[in-house]
Amino acid sequence: MSSYSRRYLLGLPVVGLLAACGFTPVYGPEGNAEALRGTIEVKAPTNTNSYNFVKHFEERMGVGAGARYSLNYSISTKTDGVAITQSQETTRYNVIGEATYTLTEIGTGKKLASGKVQSFTSYGSTDFVISTRTSRDDAYRRLMVILADDIIDQLLANPEITAP
Repeated sequence: MSSYSRRYLLGLPVVGLLAACGFTPVYGPEGNAEALRGTIEVKAPTNTNSYNFVKHFEERMGVGAGARYSLNYSISTKTDGVAITQSQETTRYNVIGEATYTLTEIGTGKKLASGKVQSFTSYGSTDFVISTRTSRDDAYRRLMVILADDIIDQLLANPEITAP
C-alpha cells in the first residue's frame, strides 16, 4: 500500500468527524466571513496608516453600507534600527505596530468584541533616499495589511459575532 493511500484512509475519519460536528469553513460560500461581509462600518481614516488599514479591511470585509456593527480602532507604530554598521549607520529597520479595536452593535451600542493585535515588518536602508523612502512606505503599508488581517481573524473567530 502506498503512503498516499494510507494518508487518504487515515484522513477519512477526520473528515467524517468534522462533518458530523457541523464544521463549516469560515471562508466558504456560506461561512461566517460571507455573513459579516458589508456589515461593519470602520472609523474613517485620519492618516496614511489608517487609510491603508481601512482600505484593506474593506477589501476583505466589504464596505459597511448597511452596517450593523461599528469598528473603532487605534493604531500606533514605532521604528527600531536592527542592523547597524561599524560606522554607526543603520541599514535595516523594524516597523512595529499595534492596533487596539472595539466592535459595537450600532443599534444597541453594545460592545461585542475588543482586543489588541501586534506585528512587525522590516525594510532596508540604502544610500539612495528615494529607495529608502519607498521601502519604508511599503513596510508601513504591509504592516497595516497584517494588522487588519489579524483583527478580521479575531472577529471571525468570535462566536458572539458570527453566530447565526
